[in-house]
Amino acid sequence: MNVFDQFIKHDLKVKYYARYTDDFIIVSEDKNYLEKLLLPIQLFLKEKLKLELHPSKVSIRKYHQGIDFLGYVALPHHIALRTKTKKRMMWKLKNKMTDYKNKKINEATLLATFQSYLGILSHANAYKLSQEIQNKFWFWLNE
Repeated sequence: MNVFDQFIKHDLKVKYYARYTDDFIIVSEDKNYLEKLLLPIQLFLKEKLKLELHPSKVSIRKYHQGIDFLGYVALPHHIALRTKTKKRMMWKLKNKMTDYKNKKINEATLLATFQSYLGILSHANAYKLSQEIQNKFWFWLNE
């Protein structure tokens, strides 16, 4: 994907671009500029990398609506965790707790999962959610 990065930065001269594995975002104040980038990006991906943009995952949005990227939603003044990510996190943590109580996993594995989720929350403005998860975790552990 380095070839793609070079194309975006040097050939298209995109100023605000971020990529992680196969997810990327381009930020601009000009909607027309973003729309004009779509075709050259699609052609480059198809011809050089034999890849396609997923049609339902391409969107041009206003910044105040938030930028959905890697499980987070970046808003003008804070970063929130995507709702789907919150639900998945709670569901998986509850399942890990069940596995621990049924002796399918050990305490170290359970605590590693718990700490991993707290780490994910540390990258967002999620103090209340972090407290909620900690409270539920200790409640589930002691029930």
